This record gives sequence, C-alpha cells and structure tokens, in this order.
Amino acid sequence: MTLEKRQPIPVSEAIQRCTNQALRLSQTTVDLYEAEGFILAEDIVATYDIPRFNKSPYDGFAIRSQDSEGASGAQRLAFKVIDHIGAGAVSSEVLSEREAVRIMTGAELPKGADAVVMLEQTVQTDEGFTLRKAFSQYENVSLKGEETKTEDVVLKKGQRLNAGAIAVLATFGYRNVPVFQKPSVGVIATGSELLDVEDPLEPGKIRNSNGPMIHALLKKEGIDSEIYKIQQDDFESSLAVVRTAMEQHDIVITTGGVSVGDFDYLPDIYRALDAKVLFNKVAMRPGSVTTVAVSEQTFLFGLSGNPSACYTGFELFVKPSIYRMMGALRYYPALVRAILMEDFKKANPFTRFVRAIATFDGRATTVKPSGFNKSGAVVAIAHSNAMMILPGGTRGYSMGHQVDVLLTETEYYQQDLYL
Repeated sequence: MTLEKRQPIPVSEAIQRCTNQALRLSQTTVDLYEAEGFILAEDIVATYDIPRFNKSPYDGFAIRSQDSEGASGAQRLAFKVIDHIGAGAVSSEVLSEREAVRIMTGAELPKGADAVVMLEQTVQTDEGFTLRKAFSQYENVSLKGEETKTEDVVLKKGQRLNAGAIAVLATFGYRNVPVFQKPSVGVIATGSELLDVEDPLEPGKIRNSNGPMIHALLKKEGIDSEIYKIQQDDFESSLAVVRTAMEQHDIVITTGGVSVGDFDYLPDIYRALDAKVLFNKVAMRPGSVTTVAVSEQTFLFGLSGNPSACYTGFELFVKPSIYRMMGALRYYPALVRAILMEDFKKANPFTRFVRAIATFDGRATTVKPSGFNKSGAVVAIAHSNAMMILPGGTRGYSMGHQVDVLLTETEYYQQDLYL
C-alpha cells in the first residue's frame, strides 16, 4: 500500500472540478405523470396562444365599452342582459347598444364585447343592471396571447421539471416528455468495523449508517441506487466489488477508506483502475479527505466514513455532479444569508460546514447548529435542514454574525406561522 501526499484545494474549486467533467447521460422520453424531477432535454414551445381568446378574468358582465361613456354616480346607465355563459361556453349573441352578457371567469367574450364589468360594480334591475362608471376598451379583459404566443419557448432545455413545469407541459399537450436519463448509482460502505443494520452489536463494531443515508439522499432526488454488501478491509475483494459496481452504474459512491491509515485501500484501488483523480483533499471540515475520480466514464466518489462528513460530501460534490450529468442548467448549491443565533467559537484553518437549523421568522433568516458537530456525529443530521458555511482563518463566530447557509432540505416546516 502506497501512502500519497495530499494537497488540499478550496471547496469551490473541488466542486468545479466535478462539474467540469464531460460526463453526460443520454436522452429519453418519459410519461408526463412520471416526469417530475427529470431534466428537460429539449426546448418546449407553445402550440397555441395563451389565452386562446379574449376572456373574462372575473364573474360579471361583458359589455361594449363605448356604451358606458358618461356613467357616473349621478347618472347610472342601464344595461339589458341578453345571454348567460359559463367557462367553456360561447355565446352566439352579438351585442348591440346597452346590451350585456352575464359571463363567468374564464369564458370567452361574446362578439362585440370589449370590457367586463365585475359583478360587485353593478346594481341589479329587472332586465339587467346599472353601473356608475365608464369602462375603457379591454378593461378587465385577458387578451388573446397576452401570456404567451404560439411558438414561444415556454420551458428551456436543462430546466428541472417541477409541478409548475408539469402544468405547462399538460397545457400544451406534451404527454411524452423529452428528458435526460437519471444516473444509476452503486453505493459501497467499506470497513471491517461495520455491521449490517439488522445485525446485533459486537465489541468494537458499529452499524452501517452511511449506506442507508446515501440511499435516502439519492431517493430524495428520484434516483435509484444499489447497495453493495459491506466489504471487509481487503484490497482484492474491495477492488473486485468496485469493478463490478462500475460495470453496472454511472456513479459509484464509496464511504470510508479514503484517509491515510494502514487499512485504507481506496487510493490503491483508483490506481489499479487507472482512474483520473480530480482531487483527494479539500480545505474543509468535516470531510477534508473526500476523494473524487473518473474512470471509464464513471464517476467515483470516495466519501468519508464519518456520517456527518459523508453527508457533507454528498451535498457539496455528488449532488451537483448528478445534475450536471443530467444536463441541468442550474446545479450549484443554493445559498442564503442568515443571522447566527449562537456563538460558534471553534477556530479552524479550513472552511467548516456545520449541520444547522435555519428558520425564517417573518423578517430575516436565522440559523443555529442542530446539535453535536464532530465529523462522526449522526443525530445532528436528522435535526438539520441546512449547513452553515463558516470560512476558516478565524477564531470562531459570535451570535449576530451574518453567515452563508446552504439549504439541504427544500421543504422544511416551522412551529409558528409567519404570514
């Protein structure tokens, strides 16, 4: 086994080295009802104008605007209602002077009408209603094509499909959606100290938490993974299972075996695979020994065996690489600024990522550590929805400082309602 010298690189550079790799997944089509979470592989264009016709945005009465000229509180003008239509119906009537059609939200304006009087703006009469104000042409009217016109690009290639995008696809009749494939992922937890989840504890042993955690993180992104049987600290068997995983998957994630101890084989495995190592040390805590390599068009992510460091490595390096492979336009982590609500006095030469709870109180976002914050911590992860980013080279941070926060949960709930 060869021990290698490691030179730490900045976190931002490590992320860019991952996302700069020309590893891309092929295009496919999926059913509209299964498309959420995929990345769009083609521009989507409008197949017709929206709205398709001039329509009413309110319940009320369609009128000719010219007939309302001169209306005021002192001189209410009377209109006769000659028809009644709802959404999806079209009136066959053509409006004449001081005539109106009762109209519902979303219905097409009848011929001759160019304004809508809202119901609450009228006073009912036996034949119709009176009004007290003049209306301008197209007042209270949703005009044909005002939102989008035929052949407009309404969704862009590389866009992640969320519920709103699904609604757009449905609107324009795209039942079969062109997307990029999602990667398949193999997950391997290394270490002779590891037990399967259902195994009874033994002296010196711990249960494998990283494998299920990585599986869950991938599942949250809608990505399937295969968990390989926990490997013993034996070079040949570890190399064999990595080779097998590479043959079957686009990405192989190993946890553990990336440090410089006597039983850490991952550097030697990468050499045996003739893998191109992108980096093997990052100026960060936890997870400084995170290693990423590429071999035969397969990403190899060597994450720390410590749960918190493993989690951090996934969020910073694996997730953006996945979305880059899928052709996403946006794949870097989203950051917000937040006010630190507790002192964090731990000095550190490297940038520190601290599992945290971010809260919006109606005025500002605040953040505080979610619990015990050593690299082996696992319980703190369960109570976090974010990671504080604390740059190195300081003696720590005090309550009231503004810090960058990476939100790791896109949906998180609070005890109080701030509206």
